[in-house]
Amino acid sequence: MSSAVLDTTVPAGDDSLAVETRGLTKRFGNSNAVDGVDLRVPRGSAFGYLGPNGAGKTTLIRVLLGLTHADGGTMSLLGFPVPRHRDRALVRVGAIVDEPRFHGHLTGRQNLRIMAAAREPAAMDRIDASLERVGLSQRANDRVSKYSMGMRQRLGVACCLLGDPQLLILDEPMNGLDPAGMQDMREMIRSFVKEGRTVMLSSHLLDEIERTCDAVAIVDHGKVIRQGAITELLSGTAFELRIECSTPSAARDLVARTAFGSNVTVSDEGLNIGLAPDTKREVIAEVNRVLVEGGIAVYRLEANQASLESWFLEVTSRLGAPE
Repeated sequence: MSSAVLDTTVPAGDDSLAVETRGLTKRFGNSNAVDGVDLRVPRGSAFGYLGPNGAGKTTLIRVLLGLTHADGGTMSLLGFPVPRHRDRALVRVGAIVDEPRFHGHLTGRQNLRIMAAAREPAAMDRIDASLERVGLSQRANDRVSKYSMGMRQRLGVACCLLGDPQLLILDEPMNGLDPAGMQDMREMIRSFVKEGRTVMLSSHLLDEIERTCDAVAIVDHGKVIRQGAITELLSGTAFELRIECSTPSAARDLVARTAFGSNVTVSDEGLNIGLAPDTKREVIAEVNRVLVEGGIAVYRLEANQASLESWFLEVTSRLGAPE
C-alpha cells in the first residue's frame, strides 16, 4: 500500500492559532508514532503537549519543524502551511528539540554568535538582550562546559530568542532541572506569554504543565485523547469534600443518612466525601449544617477538584512507560 502524501495545497489555517494540524500522521514501519493528530494551539498561550514517555511527543515536534517528513495530514505554523512555506514560518519560530547542545569549549556568548551568524543580520544585535532575558549576562563569558543543566537550558532559550520568535516550541524543557530551575523556567515561559508570544512545550511532568500552561493536549500511543483549556477539561471532573471534625465516625453516620452520603470514607482527621461534577455549592453548605446540628464540631471543610494529574491517570494507559 502506498503512503499517504502530505497535502501542501491547503490554505493557511485559523489565524488565531499558532499551530494547527489536521490528521497528522507519522509512521515508523507498522507503527504510528503520530496517529491522525488534530492539534490547535491558540496564539498568545502557554500550551502543553502532555503524555507519558514514548507517546510520540518529540516525533510530533520534529514533524512540525520539518526535521522528519509526515506521512499524512496537513499542518500550519503561524498561519503558514508547512512544509510548503516552511522557510517563511520558521523565521519566527524558536525551538529546542531534545537537550540543547552547544560547544562546551566556547563561552555562552560565543555559542550565540555562531547561532546568530546563521540567521538574519539583526540576530547578532539581539545577543546581549537574549542573555539578559534568560538571566545569563553575568555568566555569558564562561565556557559552557562549566554551565549547569539549568544554565544550558536557559542558553537554549536565549538561542531561540535570537530570531525574536512569535512561537517557541520546547521539548521537555524541565528535564534535569532542580526545583529552583523549574521555577525559573516556569516564570520565564509565563513572561513570554505576557509579551504576546506563544509557547508550546511537550512534557511528561504533569504538575509543571498544570502550573505553567493555559491549555493542554493529552496524548497517548500517538493519539490526542483530549485537548482544551485546563480549566475546561477539569470542569467536568468529580471532586472531593474533605472535612476535619471532632468525631469522624459519628459524622459519617450522620452524612450516610443523607442523599449525598453514598461515597464517604473516614480517616483519623475526618471525612472524605466524593461528589459528582455537577454538585451545587449549596450541597457543601448542607453537609456542614447537618454535621453542626448533629453536634459535630467542624474544624475545616475543603472542596478539592481533581488535579490534572489524577485526570491524566484516568484517561491515559501507560504513565511513565519506558521509551
